[in-house]
Amino acid sequence: MDFQPLASFLDRITAWRIPWAEVIVMHRNETVFKYRSGVLDLEAGTAIDEGRIMNIYSMTKIMTCVAAMQLVEKGAMLLNDPISAYMPEYAEMYVRKQGLDGEFALERAERPITVRDLFAMTAGFSYDLQVPALQAAVKETNGKLPTRAFARALAKEPLHFEPGTRWNYSVCHDVLGALVEVVDGRSFGTYLKDEIIGPLGMSDTTFELSEQQRGRLAPQYAYSEEHGKAVAFDGNGFRIGTELESGGAGLLSTSGDYVKFLNALTNGGTSPSGVRLLSSRSVDLMRTDQLTDATRGDYSWEQLRGYGYGLGVRTHVSPAGSGSLSPIGEFGWSGAAGCMGIMDPDSQVTVMYAQHLLNSQEPYIQPRLRNVVYACLSL
Repeated sequence: MDFQPLASFLDRITAWRIPWAEVIVMHRNETVFKYRSGVLDLEAGTAIDEGRIMNIYSMTKIMTCVAAMQLVEKGAMLLNDPISAYMPEYAEMYVRKQGLDGEFALERAERPITVRDLFAMTAGFSYDLQVPALQAAVKETNGKLPTRAFARALAKEPLHFEPGTRWNYSVCHDVLGALVEVVDGRSFGTYLKDEIIGPLGMSDTTFELSEQQRGRLAPQYAYSEEHGKAVAFDGNGFRIGTELESGGAGLLSTSGDYVKFLNALTNGGTSPSGVRLLSSRSVDLMRTDQLTDATRGDYSWEQLRGYGYGLGVRTHVSPAGSGSLSPIGEFGWSGAAGCMGIMDPDSQVTVMYAQHLLNSQEPYIQPRLRNVVYACLSL
């Protein structure tokens, strides 16, 4: 294994548009490469250092899906159950449909939203957090909007399509987090801490930072196409309530912390120390492509060519389509500020890539990073 090309790649992108980048590569439960490059604080010019905390945004989704799959394994719910069996506010949903005259009208949904729809992004939701019902709920809760209140409010909004008929990246996993609360009885954050974060020893993965952790929060930037540079951009715009434990984009973590979780999934759902999150069959189900002929056309992001969508994760289905050097079945997801996880049970490879830049340049970085990693591994 020669990881000099991977180090050179990180040096190249941090000399380009990315303020800093970090990567951890594990093989057969051992860290075989770790490297950081770039500047933590562009104004101060300080280099990126160990243990920096960042918003992992949509990489939260992987943990949310693992939490929900744990409840499936326990028989507390089934993927094909309607979510209205647990959250009655979703019993009668309406779909906004356009008629032949071009006018929009609301029609009652023909099929219920299922638990699987939440995992697979086929529920009919969008990622518009400014819709009237959510904004009204923010006001009614004095800006708190707890996780369960978020889901109740969203149920008042019409769906964008019949459940199961299309794929649309959306707040499905925020609702899935609320479903975990309802089915289990604990708050979503408490459930994650008790069942995943705590057992794995992930001391820096949380929805709420301590004072000490806030001192280690990396400055966040956004790349401005207009100005041709990264500009400061603090906060998490996906967390619209102070008590919203967003299953879609709410967690903060470090690369060293989150790689523990990712590696447990690479290892068939059990950590090297014996902490069992899921059975290997559940992990295999998560990385099984859920797209259908009806939904595949919606899944068209450039960096995901040759990939399907499983239960909350991308999954490699076509090397010819992707041009990726990773094997079929490699899976993972990424976050809005550019962090990315790679899990490969067949090769026993785990990769945690970290950066903290919105407008993250992921169509350029992600496919290249995957190929450089696998070329370096020479498996």
